[in-house]
Amino acid sequence: MRFIEEIVVDDFLPTFRSLLADALRERGLTQSEVADLLGISQSAVSKYVHGDVARHEDLLAHRGLEELVERLADGLADGDMSPVQALVETEVFIRELEQGGVLAQLHEDAVPELGDYDDEFAVHDPDSQLRSAERTLASVRRGLSVLENTSGFATLIPAVGSNLVQCLPEADSIEDVAAVPGRILDVKGRATIPADPEFGVSEHVASLLLAARAAGSDARAVLNVRYDDGVVTALRDAGRTVVEFDAEESVEPAVAAALADDPGADVLYHTGAMGIEPVVYLLGDDAVAVAETAREIL
Repeated sequence: MRFIEEIVVDDFLPTFRSLLADALRERGLTQSEVADLLGISQSAVSKYVHGDVARHEDLLAHRGLEELVERLADGLADGDMSPVQALVETEVFIRELEQGGVLAQLHEDAVPELGDYDDEFAVHDPDSQLRSAERTLASVRRGLSVLENTSGFATLIPAVGSNLVQCLPEADSIEDVAAVPGRILDVKGRATIPADPEFGVSEHVASLLLAARAAGSDARAVLNVRYDDGVVTALRDAGRTVVEFDAEESVEPAVAAALADDPGADVLYHTGAMGIEPVVYLLGDDAVAVAETAREIL
């Protein structure tokens, strides 16, 4: 009897840690600094960087692992990512590999009987709701990191504040949408994010995303920014499809009418109404994509 957690400990962790230690050393960190970031001893770091620890070939061939290591190394070395953030991203990645990925395959290789197991409980279920939730939260965190590190983003925050939201693949209520509790605010020229993303904490921006999806949009994420002619023009110049909706109508019918001719539009905006601030909504495949859109127009 061998559990998948043993595959993680015996095969994934030595490969992952040795790759990340190498990448951090290449970025100029000392063995002591690498040890502190990874929570391991300097002697362990020395073994990793000198090739004294075996790396699993199947994991080395996984492109996603290479991309994860490079992203974590960049963030940790630059100070843009905390060790906790790196841990969360790695945990999500491991869960993805456990649920129908290379770790699941290694587990089935180690326990061939799993391939013949037939029951209502799927040992390696890639569509698990828990896995989807973890991936969604991680995506919002990455998008928020992009915004925090985008010079001038605070100038795009409307008076009511911004929020960055992303929904689960089969979302049908705001409980299925991850967002920042409260709002992202401009505090003395700096975008301030009050807390880590959670599900069910954004009524307005989440409702707009759900309305867009109900009207035929494939978008899974939205970021709201301030409206002015320059912002809308910059988005059009960047090749975005921009449509206007009526702020005086309820969100669902207003968005449905705006998207009736082009449900693939990736920018929605309104010019305000009595007591309603004009706002632009950036739509995209995920939170990182819409954060990058905001970066493009600055």
